[in-house]
Amino acid sequence: MSEAPAAIPEPTPVSPCLGICLMDPRTRMCRGCLRTVDEIAGWYDASPSEKRAILARLATRRAQAQP
Repeated sequence: MSEAPAAIPEPTPVSPCLGICLMDPRTRMCRGCLRTVDEIAGWYDASPSEKRAILARLATRRAQAQP
């Protein structure tokens, strides 16, 4: 029997941080990247799939914020 091919590591999404870190006290979200305090705090420990889920939520937030 042949060996199964080695699993290709899942690429890690790039942080959405824009370097405009200003937390909105009302929403508890960054006005730059739209992440919540918890999303920012957990970003570096999150798995690639968790990071993609955060990025999907950010896309929804941006779309809802558009006039």
